[in-house]
This record gives sequence, C-alpha cells and structure tokens, in this order.
Amino acid sequence: MSPMRLRMESFIKDQQDEIVKALETLEGGQTKFRRDTWQRAAGGDGISCVLQDSKIFEKAGVNTSVVYGTLPRAAIQKMRVNHKALDDPDIDSLEFFAAGLSMVLHPHNPMAPTVHLNYRYFETMDKNGEGKAWWFGGGTDLTPSFLFDEDVIHFHRTIKEACERHNRDFYPRFKAWCDRYFYIPHRGETRGIGGIFFDDLDEDQNSQEELFSFVQDCLKAFLPSYLPILERRKDMSYSDKEKAWQQLRRGRYVEFNLVHDRGTSFGLNTPGARVESILMSLPLTARWQYMHEPETGSREEKLMSVLKEPRDWV
Repeated sequence: MSPMRLRMESFIKDQQDEIVKALETLEGGQTKFRRDTWQRAAGGDGISCVLQDSKIFEKAGVNTSVVYGTLPRAAIQKMRVNHKALDDPDIDSLEFFAAGLSMVLHPHNPMAPTVHLNYRYFETMDKNGEGKAWWFGGGTDLTPSFLFDEDVIHFHRTIKEACERHNRDFYPRFKAWCDRYFYIPHRGETRGIGGIFFDDLDEDQNSQEELFSFVQDCLKAFLPSYLPILERRKDMSYSDKEKAWQQLRRGRYVEFNLVHDRGTSFGLNTPGARVESILMSLPLTARWQYMHEPETGSREEKLMSVLKEPRDWV
C-alpha cells in the first residue's frame, strides 16, 4: 500500500477537481476558476483555484497544498499548544510534511451563507527522516448572514451522518469543538453557526487507515451538505440594508481569520509560504461600522442570538 502522504495528496487533488467542476457547473458552465500551480522553494507545491466576481461568488477559493521541509521555532510554538507530539520545549526546528485541501466560498447574495472547509494530514520527522508523529485535522463550518433554520439543519445533518459512519461520538464532540474554536473572544460571539472541527487525531484515537476513511467521508460530504443550500438562496432578492449587514458579518470573518485562526498563523509563520493562497479565505469586501446594533426583533438580531449562544441543530 502506498504511504499515507501519497494517498492523501491524491485524494485531495481529486476532490479539488470534483468541487471546482461542480461549482463551475452551478455558474452555468461558462465561468472558470483561475488555476495557479505554484512551487515552494523550501519544498513542496500547491494548486490554487480561485474565482472572483463571478455570477454567484464574490470570491471562491479551493486550494490544495503539499509542502515539506523544516518548521522553524516560531511555527512550532504556534502549533505546540494543540499537538502533544510537539511537547518538547527544547526543539528549535523539526522536519515536517503537510498535505491539505482548504476552501472558502463567499457568495454575493447575503441570503446565501459563506462556507469554509479544511482537511489535512501532517507528519513530523527527526533530522534523519525517521517518523516521529502523524495526525489528521480539519472540519467544515457555515457562516450565514441571515438564518434559515432548514439550511442549518441540513448542513449539520449531512455532516453528522458522515461522522456516524465511523463513531457516534464524533459529531457531538467535534461540533462542540467547532463552536469553541470559531469563537471571537473580543466580540463575545462565534464566527458562524458551526459544523465540525477536529485536530491531532492520531493512533490514540484510531488506526491511520480508519481515520483516513473518516476524513474521506467528511470531505465527500461537502457538496451534498452545501450545494442544495446555495441553489435555494443564490437568486433570492435582497435590499441594500441586507447587503450592508452581510458586509458587517464579513468584517467579523476577517477579524477571526487574522487574529485567531491557527491555520492562518501557521501558514504565515512557515518559511516560503504562498501568502496569496493563505489569505484566499478573506472576502473581497467587508465593512466596519462604529457601534452598530441590530434592531430589536429583526432577523439580524435573531442571528446574533445564535452566535452568542450556540445551539444544537440535529
């Protein structure tokens, strides 16, 4: 059997092609993603597929990266708190391999939610190339500007079904982890209505083969979890006021990603990283308005109540 690093690389590239093809079909078949293949001087490469100002999307990115080399102390410190394999405080550098697919879709229509997805596989080695540790991480989450309960239930139910094919504890555990991870402390609210998030899944949880199967099912669940929602909402009418609210919510998205997101921080602390691909997740436009408060009883206030107190959807 091929090494896991090769199997993960093949899988994420196949899924990237499938997702891009599905989104281009939804656009009508004429609009194509810009596809950039890039090389990392310190080791590895990637494929960034990005769409801007299309019919449906303000910005959409579906990226794969397969990188390796030496992690400097700054990157190790960013990761240490969340990875028990990096608990040696005297390590100044570490050989690593990482393969992952990362995606963010920001639709034009404020009734259509933003969605984020990331699934990754990581290995660390000593200076002789001997394996030290491996783990999987990832998840997916939905960020609506306006709440449609049926959309959120569908999204969570589809993910839950993928999780339960492997372990009935995975969905409640990773759903709660997602709510904690995507919390914006300085705002006292979550970025969106959640999904699942997990990290550091290794042999203490299950075999490498079983965890790879779990990650495969989660990633394959993306299109059925999100496309029906997008198809329902992408052509709905909306007002300038509703568009302005979407822009305020996009501002919160930017705040989380630049201040709190570990993936962004890790990427920017990795030598030779491709900054354009790392910051692909940011929306094309956003808004900050001084002391804005949603009107009492409004749909905006309804969303905020959920963001301040996450709920169980399924």
